Amino acid sequence: MASSATRRQAAPAPSISPASAPAAPPRVGEQIQRLRSERRMTLDELSRTAGVSKSMLSEIERDKANPTIAVAWRLTNALGVSLDSLFAQQKAPDAIEVSGPHDIPTLNGHDARYQLRVWGPIELAGRFEWYELTLQPGGALVSNAHEPGTREHLTVLHGSIEVEAAGETRRLKTADTARYVADEAHAIRNAGKGEAKALLVVIHG
Repeated sequence: MASSATRRQAAPAPSISPASAPAAPPRVGEQIQRLRSERRMTLDELSRTAGVSKSMLSEIERDKANPTIAVAWRLTNALGVSLDSLFAQQKAPDAIEVSGPHDIPTLNGHDARYQLRVWGPIELAGRFEWYELTLQPGGALVSNAHEPGTREHLTVLHGSIEVEAAGETRRLKTADTARYVADEAHAIRNAGKGEAKALLVVIHG
């Protein structure tokens, strides 16, 4: 006969229910980096504006250091957000995010007779951008040099367009695509008598 000691089963280890598990702290550094990127600020710019050393800011953004309340306040003040929002839990992004026509920023160059609709999301600005460019007859989008290594890709959707870059000029018709250097002054002009429309993709160096 088995002894009572061998019949006795080991007591199960206590488990921690999800409700009793401590909540993960907010990733403050990650949020600061996201806010800075959305505002197209460099580490140097945010460091100077907030009065926080660049080395400390770098450590905070990589979640290697936790900012004090005073430092967090300086950073949020420089970024134009409330201190509370920095510590708020971020909502998970939607699997499919839909933007309506009124959500798309539009730049109008009235005298230059062009309209630039910004289709790319703001968080990619300065890295990868795409636009819908509409040029009225005689209209032109003239740009200064972008960062070294930047290239543009222009596909004509309707009309006739002239591209000037690196001392060369090429005329494009509907469905043509031009790929050219954009790290020096360049221009896109309507070469026809009617409205012209194009897809413009900018890949920064």
